[in-house]
This record gives sequence, structure tokens and C-alpha cells, in this order.
Amino acid sequence: MILQNHILNMYGKCGSVTEARKVFDEMAERNVVSWTSVIAGYSQNGQESEAINLYLQMRQAGLMPDQYTFGSIIKACSDLNAVMLGKQLHAHVIKSEQSSHLIAQNALIAMYTKFGLINDAQDVFSRIESRDLISWSSMIAGFSQLGYELEALYCFKEMLQQNTYQPNEFVFGSVFSACGRLIQPEYGRQMHGVSIKFGFGRDAYSGCALTDMYGRCGFLGDSETAFSQIEKPDIVSWNAIIAGFAYGGDSNKAMSIFSQMRNLALKPDDVTIRSLLCSFTSPLSLFQGKHIHSYIIKSGLDLDVPVCNTLLSMYANCSCVPEAYKIFNEIQRNADLVSWNAILSACMQHDQAGKVFSLLNLMLLSPNKPDQVTIVNVLVSCGKVTSLEMGDQIHCYTLKTALKQDLAVTNGLVDMYVKCGSLKKAQTLFDCMEKPDVISWSSLIVGYAQFGYGEQALKLFTRMRNSGVKPNQVTFVGVLTACSHVGLVEEGWHLFDNMEVQHGIAPTREHCSCVVDLLARSGCINEAEAFINQMAFDPDIVVWKTLLAACKTHKNVEVGKRAAENILRIDPFNSTAHVLLSSIYASTGSWKDFATLRNLMKQKGVKKVPGQSWIEVRDKVHVFSAEDGLHPERGKIYIMLEEMFLQMLDAGYVPIQR
Repeated sequence: MILQNHILNMYGKCGSVTEARKVFDEMAERNVVSWTSVIAGYSQNGQESEAINLYLQMRQAGLMPDQYTFGSIIKACSDLNAVMLGKQLHAHVIKSEQSSHLIAQNALIAMYTKFGLINDAQDVFSRIESRDLISWSSMIAGFSQLGYELEALYCFKEMLQQNTYQPNEFVFGSVFSACGRLIQPEYGRQMHGVSIKFGFGRDAYSGCALTDMYGRCGFLGDSETAFSQIEKPDIVSWNAIIAGFAYGGDSNKAMSIFSQMRNLALKPDDVTIRSLLCSFTSPLSLFQGKHIHSYIIKSGLDLDVPVCNTLLSMYANCSCVPEAYKIFNEIQRNADLVSWNAILSACMQHDQAGKVFSLLNLMLLSPNKPDQVTIVNVLVSCGKVTSLEMGDQIHCYTLKTALKQDLAVTNGLVDMYVKCGSLKKAQTLFDCMEKPDVISWSSLIVGYAQFGYGEQALKLFTRMRNSGVKPNQVTFVGVLTACSHVGLVEEGWHLFDNMEVQHGIAPTREHCSCVVDLLARSGCINEAEAFINQMAFDPDIVVWKTLLAACKTHKNVEVGKRAAENILRIDPFNSTAHVLLSSIYASTGSWKDFATLRNLMKQKGVKKVPGQSWIEVRDKVHVFSAEDGLHPERGKIYIMLEEMFLQMLDAGYVPIQR
């Protein structure tokens, strides 16, 4: 039996599980080692279900598993992601005599970590009387991987204080990852010093994690230094340094390292390419992006859907939407949900709402169905073109598919209804939310403020604060706008002054623009100009336009001229500044100045941008401008307008004489 058990173990470790099972089935006698060897073979070679079936047969045969059996079967359960079965195995371990053995306990920690049940893993860890290096390493890795970074560092500190085991490269890898996710370079530097002390300054595994940590924290120089100290960097290490510079926005350096990698005859993988593509985020880097696109085709990675998804996003970020759409068409047959969301996001970001809606219809016919990311992108497009009809349809779809339960989707719906001017629907949806967050509150507050319902916006702000939700920057834009619309100058000033003190929100240009509007609307033109002149940053066109518009209302020529001059200094051909200033001259009877400005506009070739309006009919948006003669059905439209005007006259309408 001893020889047969060794043979079973050999076959299992060599991946010949079928042969191991033949030997096992032919054995006249079997002990725990025999059963455990075959169970371990199945578990190690990706046949977890077979391992579990054999374990159940072992229990039925009346044999009690040992710690090695439990270690193998718990791993199999972990790989299958069978949570309930894993907890049953935990109960088996407790009932058996193996509950104090480290192999079983360490396997349980690893299993619970993989399940994402960090409290259960910590409970097992806390009951271990004498922990080994695997126990500490598993617990630190579990904390780090599941978002409990500080706990990982505390656990590492406790390990050092006990001074029983020396940390290895895997422990340092987990610790560096925790520091990187925390964006705490100082913690990382301390851990770096400790790793050098223990002799892991040049190790590939910990060095890769160290490189990644410095890159995540934005210390790209330190990241490059850490990489250069790795004795034999592998592909993962090269990927880490490329990703650091790529996500740090240094596409030239990322490309340089990529070239070094290829010169060393190292073959880049899909992770390398995807990281590199993320560094090309503007039209200026499009040329480099196209070079990598050529490499993708030459290396055959154009058949890799995740790579194509990243390539698609790269073209979209570089404002090259036709190329993005071309790539999507090439992979459409094999497209996954990420592909659809990437192209929808690209069209949404570049204001191609029609494309978004047509793509959504295609997607509904494909095997990939919309998720919350898809819905949010479509809702943003609905809001941009005020397509209430499409928005209502998306709302119905979320109700049918239970996507409405997702907070991001509900917030998207509220925002869409606000942008489409349907405040009643937005309010009804908001009232149905169990726990609205700051985005929910802010969307509704801004909506009420922008549509002139200042008092409702301020009441909503009071309710928000009473509910314990902290306001953000967007909230204060809405509140300040509301104060402006209802003329609450003192209250608006008070809120602006206390934004940073009470809520930790530094004023932005948009907030300052709201304050300028608040003062200027109420007639405090000089105070508004003084506020602009003492702002912490240079005022933009929006701020000056706000002041100029108020000068027109209150007929303040002097301040209006200065506001217009500042606008024209930033944009010499700005039509709004010319038109508003000429209106100020006309309203105050300064006809000489009016004529001079009009002549200047003619000399510069400045023309007033005509106003536009649009209407949606049968899922198609029709755009009209003043004296429009371009619409294909303009004849019918003007005939209908004349008929409507005649009906208005018959009903008693009297046109105003100008």
C-alpha cells in the first residue's frame, strides 16, 4: 500500500489524474493517504467537482480525513466558489481532531479570503494558537486584496512585533499593494526600508509590487528606481513600470520603456498593450496610439477582445470617434458587454446621441444586455438632447429588468428628468428612493434652482442637511443659484463664506460665477465687479458674461464696457459680448457708441449666433434656427405655422405692435 500511495502522489503531481484514479480503483486496501492523494490530484489539476465527490465517498466509507485531506478539499471548494459547501467543510474541520492543525486552518483563511468573507477569515486566524508564515501571509494578503489596507499594515506590524517569522517576498508584495491602494507613499517608503533590511530589495515579486506602489502614488521617479533594482524583472514587472507611466500621463516615457522591453526580446502580452494604450488620452498622442495599433495587428492581438476594447477607448479619448466605431464594427460579432459600453460611452462623450440610441437598439438584439453602466450612458445622452420620450422608455426598461434598484441608475434617471424639464417625475422618483445619496439630492436641488424654483431648492437643501447627507461642490452650485433666483443675497453670501469652513469645499470658478450672478442680479453691479477682481484665480468668459448680462438689465454702461473688454481680451471675436454691449448702448440712448460698435462688428466679421430650438418626433430630433430654410419639409412647416396663426387670430389674439 505504501508503494501504491507514492505512485498515486506521483501521478497527481504530474497531472496524470486518470492514471492515478485507475491505480486507486484497483487497490485492494486504501487508507487516508490513498484517498487524500487522489483528492489532492483532482484539486490541483482543475477537477474540483471530482475531488468533492471523492471526499464524500471517503466520508461514506467511514474514514476520517486528516489535515492534508482538509487542505486539498477546502482548496477545491474555494476554486469552485462554493460558499455554503465551504462553510460545511469548516464545520467538518471543527468536529474532527484536525481543527488545531495549521494546514486546515490556513486553507480556511485562503478560502474565506477568496469568497470575500474577511470577517470569517479573521475569525479563523484569531483562533490559531501558533501561527506560521503561511498564516500571516494569507491574512495580510486577504486584508490587502479585499480593501482593508490599514488592517493589512496593522497585521504586518503585529507579525514583526512577535518576531517569530521573517516576512518573505509575498508578504512584502501584499504590504506594498496595500500602501499603493491607500495612496500613502510615506507608508510605502517605510515598508520599502523594512524590505531592504530583510534582503528583498532586488526580488522580482516584491520589487514589482513596490514599482506599482510608487506608480500609483504618482512617484514615477521612485517607481523607475525600484524597477531598475530588480535583479531579473519578469513580464509582470515590466507591465508595472509601463502602467505607472501610462496612468501617470507620461506617454513618451511609457513608449520608451516599451521599446526597451522589446529590444530585450521580451514579448509584450495583452496587459502590456492595454496599459500602454491608456497613456494616449488626447489628440496629441494619437500618432503614438496608431503605432501601437499597428503593433497589435502585427502581433495578432487584434483578435483579443479586451485589447480591442481598450483600443476603442483610446481612439475615443483622442477624439477619433470614426476609428473607434470602425474597431467596434470589426469585433461586433465577438463583442462583450465592455465593448458595447465602451462605444456607447465614446458616442455619449462626443455628443452623438443619435448613435447612442441606435447602438442601444442593436445591443438589445445581441446576446449582451444593458447593465447599469449602459443605462447611465444612455440616460446622460437623453439629458443632453432633452429626449424625454427615450428617457421614459429607458425608465420602463429599468423597471422590467430590476436595474432601477441600482443607485447609479436611479440617480441617472433623476438627473435625466431634471435636464428634460420634468421636475415632477424627478421628484416622484426621488421620493421613492430609500437612501438617496449626495448625487441624488444635488441633482434635484440644481434642477429646481435652474428652472427658477429657488425656494423649493433651498427647502430641499435643508432637508438634505437634516438627513445627515454632506453636500458636495455640485450641491452648492444649486444652492447658490437658488439664492440668486429668489434674491437672497445675504443668505447666499453666508453659504459661500462657510462652504470651506463648515463643509471643507474649496470654492471653484463655478461657485464664484454663481456669486457674481447673485450680486449682479440684485443690482449690486460694483460689488460684483469688486468680487471678480479679488478672486483667487483668473476670471473666465462665463464670469464676465454673467456680469455683462446684468449690466444690460441694470443699464450700467461703465461696468458693462469693462466686462465686454475683458471678454474680448480672452476671445476677440465673441459675438455675445458685442451684442450685449450694443444692447446696453441702445437702452441708455448712447447711439453714437452703438453705431461705432456695430461698424466694428462688421469690420471684424462678427455675426450674432442665431438661436436654435428643437423638437423630437418619432425618435428623431429636428433642429431649427432663426429664418431656417434648410429643413427638407420646410414648406409644410411654414404652411402649418400660418394656419396656426390664423386660428389664433380667430380666437381673439391681438399681435403686439412694436
